[in-house]
Amino acid sequence: MPRFGSSGIRGLANVDVTPDFALRVGQVLGDLYGDVVVGRDPRTTSPMLACALLAGVLSSGGHGTDAGLVSTPTLARGVAGYGCGAMITASHNPAPYNGIKLWNPDGMAFDETQQGEVEAALDGGRFRRAAWDGVGRLQERHDLVERHTEAILKEVGTAKLRVVVDCGCGATATITPFLLRRMGCEVLAIHGQPDGRFPGRDPEPTEANLALLASTVRATGADLGVAHDGDGDRMVAVDRDGAFVGGDKLLALFAKREVRSGLVVSVDASMVLEDLLPKAKVWRTRVGDVYVAQEVKRRGADFGGEPSGTWIFPKASLCPDGVYAAARLVSLVAERPLAAYLREIPTYPIVRGSLPYPLDRWAAIQERLDAALRALPAQLDVVDGWRLRFEDGWALVRFSGTEPKIRLLAEARTEARAKEIYGTVLSSAQGAS
Repeated sequence: MPRFGSSGIRGLANVDVTPDFALRVGQVLGDLYGDVVVGRDPRTTSPMLACALLAGVLSSGGHGTDAGLVSTPTLARGVAGYGCGAMITASHNPAPYNGIKLWNPDGMAFDETQQGEVEAALDGGRFRRAAWDGVGRLQERHDLVERHTEAILKEVGTAKLRVVVDCGCGATATITPFLLRRMGCEVLAIHGQPDGRFPGRDPEPTEANLALLASTVRATGADLGVAHDGDGDRMVAVDRDGAFVGGDKLLALFAKREVRSGLVVSVDASMVLEDLLPKAKVWRTRVGDVYVAQEVKRRGADFGGEPSGTWIFPKASLCPDGVYAAARLVSLVAERPLAAYLREIPTYPIVRGSLPYPLDRWAAIQERLDAALRALPAQLDVVDGWRLRFEDGWALVRFSGTEPKIRLLAEARTEARAKEIYGTVLSSAQGAS
């Protein structure tokens, strides 16, 4: 049975995540939460899974609402008034994948306790089946995109920019280009037709996947380019010269604007944040937007985010909202070019790498690696892997969640020191494996 990961349930569609599995998830949700609103991204298997999940909700006696094709943040904002929400999506994963992300009425993803309750019910196989005259009712909603758009327009100003929007053939094709036009922008959308085969590019908005966006910005003289993943919980950018502006830079830019007292980021975020916000408290969590959101809520933080391109503005929503983030970035660039903001943010050298290891020896390697890293002269945090903080830099060592590799990252204020720290943790990893 597929299990919850750092961002919901995910796997190969119709292999791991099947209609039968979605039906059982729907039965559990209908039994535990009653009214369930369901949205989906444009993947070819999403209608199939959404129908199955809704059938499960109804069979348990719960009521189901079909929100249709929407972005994840659109669905998350629309859960208010329901018991919970379910989004059928595999986010930034390739087209053969699909999954289920579950949402609370306050817009936050299910926490670990709630995930555990759902998994326990699935493992136990105890699914309530209502009598023929007690099954739930099904309805549709078609207003969530407009509600999301109106909520954002109330918070952002007008912007007379030329913007290129790369929707990646994903769910944001339903909202972001139209939202920015209503803000006053001249918008050119590329990959703007929803298509679950993602023919234009892979859903993950990495620099390598955004060459067309960069060249289009340059060719059209646009002020800015923004790009989303498949379901719209992520947003990255390119400046007017077509230079890619990734997660670490945008995280620092948003944090500098939003944070007064507290910031929550994942363990892989740059130490530039502490340097930019010396008076603020920076809390670090496991990698995964649900963990960032949980900590933002618990701490009452001003902002949360991850270098992957997920941004949580708690005054707006506890869901990572790439659509809202795009509007906020457009508002900033209407005041000054993006490059002008970025010149005010230091860039520190980062060294990344990985080390393969035999999967059948994971436990022994993990034990030796833990001992080796604890012996280093650094402050250690083990919230997610091993994060070692030195006086002039830091390193992160984590086991990959997708392949038998140890991921290594080191950052410092000079390239020589970053390489030195990297070499230190690499030696420890090699000795352990």
